[in-house]
Amino acid sequence: MLVQFSVVPLGRGESISAQVAKILDLVDGSGLAYRLTPMGTIVEGEWDEVMALVGTCHREALKGAPRALTTITIDDRPGKPDRITEKVRSVEEKLGRSLKT
Repeated sequence: MLVQFSVVPLGRGESISAQVAKILDLVDGSGLAYRLTPMGTIVEGEWDEVMALVGTCHREALKGAPRALTTITIDDRPGKPDRITEKVRSVEEKLGRSLKT
């Protein structure tokens, strides 16, 4: 399954990049396939491992802020591996050209 999520630590000022970097270090160390975007992170894996990671990331945000806002979008399509890259490839194939990623 693919999960797009973002964790926003609230209550520590406008810049949150240092806190987000700590969260992304957890994602990177998880061993799951992921893509960082300017507005969130996409992770691919099994339900339990992905949801555990999202929970860990949310709790990490609360260590450095009095409040955290986490949004989650789930695309669950069993039996379709490597969707983190295949979904983009499929669209590019239909366009006949590469897109910016």
